[in-house]
Amino acid sequence: MAPTSKQQQLVDADTVKLKAHEQAATTEYGRGDKIRTKSIKDKKLRGNLKALEEKFKDAAIRAKDAEILLEHNEGLLEPDGPLERTYKVKQEDILAEVSTETAKKGFELKLEELGPYKTSYTRNGRQLLLAGRKGHIATMDWRDGALGCEIQLQETVRDATWLHNSLTFAVAQKKYVYIYDQSGVEIHRLDKHIEVQFMEFLPFHFLLSTIGNAGYLKYTDTSTGQLVTELPTKLGTPTSLTQNPHNAIMHVGHQNGTVTLWSPNSSTPLVKMLAHRGPVRSMGIDRDGRYMVSTGSDSKMAVWDIRMFKPVNTYFLRTPGTSLDISDRNMTAVSWGTQVTVWKGLFDKNKADQEKVQSPYMAWGGEGQRVENVQWCPFEDILGVSHDKGFTSVLVPGAGEPNFDALEVNPYETKKQRQESEVRGLMNKLQPGMISLNPEFVGTIDLATHITKQREKDLDRKPEDKIEQLKNRGRGRNSALRRLQRKRGMKNVIDERKVRIEEMRKKQTTREQDRLAKQQEQFGPALSRFAQKGG
Repeated sequence: MAPTSKQQQLVDADTVKLKAHEQAATTEYGRGDKIRTKSIKDKKLRGNLKALEEKFKDAAIRAKDAEILLEHNEGLLEPDGPLERTYKVKQEDILAEVSTETAKKGFELKLEELGPYKTSYTRNGRQLLLAGRKGHIATMDWRDGALGCEIQLQETVRDATWLHNSLTFAVAQKKYVYIYDQSGVEIHRLDKHIEVQFMEFLPFHFLLSTIGNAGYLKYTDTSTGQLVTELPTKLGTPTSLTQNPHNAIMHVGHQNGTVTLWSPNSSTPLVKMLAHRGPVRSMGIDRDGRYMVSTGSDSKMAVWDIRMFKPVNTYFLRTPGTSLDISDRNMTAVSWGTQVTVWKGLFDKNKADQEKVQSPYMAWGGEGQRVENVQWCPFEDILGVSHDKGFTSVLVPGAGEPNFDALEVNPYETKKQRQESEVRGLMNKLQPGMISLNPEFVGTIDLATHITKQREKDLDRKPEDKIEQLKNRGRGRNSALRRLQRKRGMKNVIDERKVRIEEMRKKQTTREQDRLAKQQEQFGPALSRFAQKGG
């Protein structure tokens, strides 16, 4: 029995909906571009790759279908009318409206004598680390208000960070970097990390990355205690350091306004970009590794698309920004002077054109407390602000991720779960050689032939002329058949190959003319006739 026209329309509508759902799932949860299997000659390999692509597609669709099971949504401050501004809402107003348990998360620690302080949260957001410039170190379970350890080092502390979990943390002191356990007992000293200014820990590689006054970027494997590599930046004392959580590339800000991107596999920077007209004071990168926000001494805050390394928008601050961090929900907190400003919507990966935000989302400060550092607490609507008079926990509705994956990072893990996650992390530890600008290269096919690889290894090879390659000269170029083809009107045929050849010829001619003009100008009017053409 043949289907009727109405049934056929319903089938077509369902097919369109399924394709739209599949496209949305691939866009949000996909794993990059599809593998091109048509050019693969090996039948078995082609079948395996097709099955792998089907698994990726099915996983993306299931992840999209599972959104209906997400219980929580992020809450935001929404104005009642067009004239109301959310950045005028004070912390007292928010604490009066939220529940008692949520209000307990907003607190203040007065530590006026040993500041300014640096702040660090663990990956699950459970533990808090405070490091005062004058040697005061304290750890605590900030939800319960339970003090972990408190020590006085009696020397300058420049930076501090947690390692893979809440059992160990690293402190950059006056000369060396020291590692302490949860009780505050020194368990290791890194003698090769001298006068460190900034530190970052890569949790999936178990690498502690530091950079000091000398400008050497160093990587140490914390699971073995061995120094992996030491890279000279050759740009003097750095002004900021941050990591890209997507591909583990280190971003280093310098005095001359440049930002360099580093990997332990390269002795030279992968990318070098001019970000500001002055020292780069702070940087922050979103979880997807698409956008970077930076502040400089030129009192500007710039948003960059680091996939193309192009600026998106630029904002002006009243004073240079000192610290910056991006939350799970892509809210950007930037501190300048005694103020902290939270911006929402500076970038959106689902929009082709990024709109410029006219006003901030929230604001805090202005009470004479010079802000040293800001950091978002993972999975919480909490912004940790450390300043010269202590530490303040600020409530920012809508900043944290409400639906977390407990199999990856669990804020409520038990001791047994923590031990299992530590063992699992060590077994799944990524090697430093896998750090690359494009982390999707793992598992792909290397299509380069053996001859091409050998040619690339030959450092004495002559540079190839692209125009000569496109011409594809060979024997019999002026044979009777070629003359007949040209006579029949091959000159009037314009294809893509011919257009590329003409464009390359024009570029080569322009470069030759510019070179000749510069040479004639250098020789002067008397000797300009000696300028060589084509040399």
